[in-house]
Amino acid sequence: MSLKNQNQSKKNDLYSRLRHSCRDDWHAYTHHEFIHQLAMGTLPTEAFKVYLVQDYIFLKHLARAYGLAAFKADSLEEVSIASQSLSSIIDIEIKLHEKYCASWGLSEDKLKIAKEESATVAYTRYVIDCGLAGDILDLYVALSPCVIGYGEIGARLLSNPKTDLKNNPYADWIEMYGGDAYQKVAYEGIKYLNKIGKQRCILERQSRLEYIFGQAVRLEIDFWEMGMAPKSH
Repeated sequence: MSLKNQNQSKKNDLYSRLRHSCRDDWHAYTHHEFIHQLAMGTLPTEAFKVYLVQDYIFLKHLARAYGLAAFKADSLEEVSIASQSLSSIIDIEIKLHEKYCASWGLSEDKLKIAKEESATVAYTRYVIDCGLAGDILDLYVALSPCVIGYGEIGARLLSNPKTDLKNNPYADWIEMYGGDAYQKVAYEGIKYLNKIGKQRCILERQSRLEYIFGQAVRLEIDFWEMGMAPKSH
């Protein structure tokens, strides 16, 4: 099932309500100028490299977040799911990211000594703080704009006839997030978020969850903005 169909078929689940609660910011995030230039192949190379480096740092903190999710879990099933996500990041995603960065001239040594930009600090620490101060649902709500949003962006760009996939140096990025493998990750992310939400009195917590989600979306926008204004170090 595609994310497009998911968004159209279920208007009252937790994810759909969260997304609708900040629809303007969500559009600004998923249709950011960074994404538009990436789709057209006009994004400056240095801007993309800054993004890749910061995304590498983000992945390391994402692994920490899933470790925290395992700690916050209420059942062995939740521990297992969080542990699988953590293992996937450490054993697969980071290695793939390092390989991809190398193709852009960013060695593993460069990645390890790279400065963490303020937008990355703000976003990753916000996610961790949501998990520390709240429960596992708060943490997954804070994570969902990234996990699910990238799937929506990838699906839209890949299906858009205006997207340049022939002469675009970023075509492989688009195909990765728009492809079946990541679409499944994003779709399963929606299902799991809705599942744990049903178990934790979400109607009584709706306004708080909307705040967490909206803040994470705005931090995603800041992450794109950082890429649009690369700094030299």
